[in-house]
Amino acid sequence: MKRRAFITMLGGAAGIWPVMARAQQPKMPVIGFLGSVPRDQWANNLRAFHRGLAETGYVEGRNVTIEYRWADGQYDQLPALAADLAGRRVAVIAAPGSTPATLAAKAATRTIPIVFGVGGDPVALGLVASLNRPGGNLTGTTGLNNEVGPKRLELLHELVPTSTRMALLVNPTTPAQAEPQSRQTQAAARKLGLKLHVLNAGTEGAIDVAFAKMIELQVGGLVIGPDQLFNGTIRSKQLAALALRHAVPTIYQYPEFTAAGGLMSYGTSLQDMFRVNGVYTGRILKGENPADLPVQQATKVELIINLKTAKALGITVPLPLLGRADEVIE
Repeated sequence: MKRRAFITMLGGAAGIWPVMARAQQPKMPVIGFLGSVPRDQWANNLRAFHRGLAETGYVEGRNVTIEYRWADGQYDQLPALAADLAGRRVAVIAAPGSTPATLAAKAATRTIPIVFGVGGDPVALGLVASLNRPGGNLTGTTGLNNEVGPKRLELLHELVPTSTRMALLVNPTTPAQAEPQSRQTQAAARKLGLKLHVLNAGTEGAIDVAFAKMIELQVGGLVIGPDQLFNGTIRSKQLAALALRHAVPTIYQYPEFTAAGGLMSYGTSLQDMFRVNGVYTGRILKGENPADLPVQQATKVELIINLKTAKALGITVPLPLLGRADEVIE
C-alpha cells in the first residue's frame, strides 16, 4: 500500500471513530412523568422527586431522560397523555401525587412499571393486590389525607365551636376521591351535630363560585378535600386569599396552604411522597420489580396553625389546640 493512501485511510478512520464511539454508548433510560396540574404548581414537589432519583444515582440529563406530560388541570387529557408515554415505551411511568394520572397510566399499559402517589387506599382503587405485595406493574406511595378528612372537620369545629354550618369543597371530576371524602366527612358532621354542605369545583373558575356560594349558605368553616386541582403553590395562594377575603376559617391538607396564609393544615407531606416516588423510580430503573416493592404508607400527619391569619379572622385559637400543633406560624 502506498504511504499517501495509508495516511488518507487513517485520516478517514479518525473521522469515523468518534461517530462509532458515540453510537456504541448505551442510551439513557427514559422516564415518563405524568402530571395532572400545570408544571409551575409542582415546582417544590418536582425538586423532591429529583432528590429521590438522585438518592439512587440518577440525575436528569446526565444518566436519565425524563419525558414530561402535563394535563394542566384538564383531567380528560390524561388518558391520551398516558397512552403517548406508553407508546414511546418509556422505562417507567411516574404519576406521583395524582390518583387520576395513576388511573390513566394503569389503563394505558399492563407492562410498563408505574410509580404512583395517591391519597386514598390503592387496594380499594384497584391499583395493587396488597400494600406489601403489589403483584402487578404498579407500586408507589399512599398518604393518609383521605382517611384524616373527618379529623380536619373535628379540628375546625374545635377552632370555631359556635359554628353549626360547615362546607366541604371537592372536585366532582375525580369521583374516586370526591365520593369517599363526601361520605366520610358527612358521617363525621352528623356525629358532631353539624350541617355539612358539599360544594363542587371542577375548574379554577368554579372555585371562585364555590366561595361565593359559602357566603350565601352562611357557613362557619370550610374543609378543602384532597385533590390535584387544589394542590400546588399557586393554588394554595389562591385558596388562602379567597378564604381570607370571604372571612371563612379554612383547613386543608398541605403546609403550602398555611405558608400561603391559610388558617390550618393537617395532613401528610406531599414533598416527602414525591421524594419516595423518585427513589422507587430509580430502583425500578436499576432492575427491581414493582410487584415486589411494597407500597410506602405515610405514618405521620402534621398540624400547622397560622396565628396571623387567625388574628385577621378574629379567631382566638384554644390553648389545647395550640399545644397539639406541630408548627405555629406567627
